[in-house]
Amino acid sequence: MQPAAYLDKLNPQQRQAVEHGVKGPGAIDAGPLLVIAGAGSGKTNTLAHRVAHLIVNGADPRRILLLTFSRRAAAEMTRRVARIAAHVLGANAAILTEGLSWAGTFHGIGARLLRDYAPQIGLDPSFTIHDREDSADLMNLVRHELGFSRTEKRFPTKGTLIAIYSRAVNAQQPLEEVIGRAFPWVAGWSGELKALFAAYVEAKQAQGVLDYDDLLLYWAQMVTEPAIAADIAGRFDHVLIDEYQDTNRLQSSILLGLKPDGRGLTVVGDDAQSIYSFRAATVRNILDFPGHFSPRADTIMLEQNYRSTQAILGAANAVIDFAAERYAKNLWSERTSSERPLLVSVRDEIEQANYVATRVLENREDGIALKQQAVLFRAAHHSGPLEVELTRRNIPFVKFGGLKFLDSAHVKDVLAVLRFVENPRDRVAGFRVLKLLNGLGPATAARILDAVAGADALLPVLETVTPPPRAAEEWPGFLAMARELKGKSAGWPGELDLVRHWYEPVLERVHEDAQSRQSDLVQLSQIAATYPSRERFLTELTLDPPDATSDHAGPPHLDEDYLILSTIHSAKGQEWKSVFVLNAVDGCIPIDLGVGTRDEIEEERRLLYVAMTRAKDSLHLMLPQRFFTHGQSARGDRHVYAARTRFIPPRILGHFSATAWPPVTAAEPAVRPAETARIDIGARMRAMWR
Repeated sequence: MQPAAYLDKLNPQQRQAVEHGVKGPGAIDAGPLLVIAGAGSGKTNTLAHRVAHLIVNGADPRRILLLTFSRRAAAEMTRRVARIAAHVLGANAAILTEGLSWAGTFHGIGARLLRDYAPQIGLDPSFTIHDREDSADLMNLVRHELGFSRTEKRFPTKGTLIAIYSRAVNAQQPLEEVIGRAFPWVAGWSGELKALFAAYVEAKQAQGVLDYDDLLLYWAQMVTEPAIAADIAGRFDHVLIDEYQDTNRLQSSILLGLKPDGRGLTVVGDDAQSIYSFRAATVRNILDFPGHFSPRADTIMLEQNYRSTQAILGAANAVIDFAAERYAKNLWSERTSSERPLLVSVRDEIEQANYVATRVLENREDGIALKQQAVLFRAAHHSGPLEVELTRRNIPFVKFGGLKFLDSAHVKDVLAVLRFVENPRDRVAGFRVLKLLNGLGPATAARILDAVAGADALLPVLETVTPPPRAAEEWPGFLAMARELKGKSAGWPGELDLVRHWYEPVLERVHEDAQSRQSDLVQLSQIAATYPSRERFLTELTLDPPDATSDHAGPPHLDEDYLILSTIHSAKGQEWKSVFVLNAVDGCIPIDLGVGTRDEIEEERRLLYVAMTRAKDSLHLMLPQRFFTHGQSARGDRHVYAARTRFIPPRILGHFSATAWPPVTAAEPAVRPAETARIDIGARMRAMWR
């Protein structure tokens, strides 16, 4: 194969992005590059080819930083790079791509860098990382210590508090602005929140723990220090970022701190798919990217779509054309079809469910598997009536969302033991572990943790503890396990098996369904075997957890085929042959809570665009004329009459076909009531008040 033949399958725009700044072997001088990759335009393939092309032309893979939004995405990208590079480098490709060690998420790379530079920034290298639930628990503990749990008026809950704190940190906005925009119901507590957040930060530092946000915040602070910024930047010749539209201001500041002149910087994304502002992501990062550099960054548009028919793209383009600010692009496809997206008017959500179930079964009879069909919705509760109908018709389905693996109690218990031994100052982990001992209450646990913090050591304190009588039987086994873990005599991943063995009696005592939960712990051991050390395991599993958990799984599907139900947010990046979008009406899309500002309305428009561009062959937008409001009892009857979403105004209806369901049939002859005696009901009604 000729040296550049591996690029021949790319279209001209993709190839331009891949070859940007690469003059030939050993001659790479790439300025800042922005790749606007429309939905279904081969974004991942283009980015993988660019990384491979850099390596093929002499770039050192150890000096390439590749940032994605999940560890799995980074692993998949690395595999693709190896396959592409193998066309030129043969067996040497695997050796080189194994050197692509700086591929991962922002949070994962941040954690690695913080451990490397810990002594220079006053951080204990043995810090542990709290997930969201642990962070909320610590916030709640501080809230209680400050007396805010006993206020006369209702104080915000721990979940709200951690959400406010995280938004302020990631959006880099003043607390008052964050509260005013997203949490107006807590406006009266701004002074108390500042005191609480300050105490929360001090508690984290005292306990040697970091939360998710700290991994970015510390990194961002590091690159404001010229000497450290230069040292980190000097590690990487090329920095490439996927899904740039999903970054927040903190992540943008990190990139600009690493590559202030943009040399070697490539970002890929689509402003029209920026839908995560609730995570503090901002579309401004991708819109403003070219202006951060002088001369401005080069911009390349990927507009050829390999997923959808032209009819679907025409409708999606028409919807996004109304966006107030965007990169002007026009998705097109070589896939032609006379089937335009369908606007389906139905009476209510019950008829909507009937229609979807009926069409799904018809599609299946026509050879479209259930897995190749999806039902999308703006909010999780919108699928309730449909789930009832699918169950009634025995149509198997899987709903995206729900509890993740690390959210289940038994997995968190086992991980807390490892974290407590790794960092005895981690009070949340320690409290969780000590309370697992039968008969050891919160007051005793608090005294033990105070002593551990005071001595800054674990074993010397535990060995002097006299447990309460009810906990005396379990204490020796716990202490023996702690000694072995601290001494690392079992090795990794044997340490996890040691914890599992100790935890088994606790699992049997605490949970009735211990057997199903045990399978999760077996899976945890299998996962542990893929990591070189306890520290790497705790860090990376917390930052990128698996989704499954047998504890909260539904009954197994004997039929290997099932329909996909998903929120639009969870559907991003996916594709199906046939897509149904529920409740494409004002009040749902845009949702009531998303019309407060122009920015919120624009994001709701992008949500509809993302939903539409998931469809390959067939798209149905459902328009119930009446739907019930959320948050009422099962027998409630509050409902509203709906209008078609404002994002499909009359002027673009030509891109759609319209139908009503059930189909309108010829009217039956009117049946006249039987001739009976005439009754003056009105007179009776008037007589009631006389």
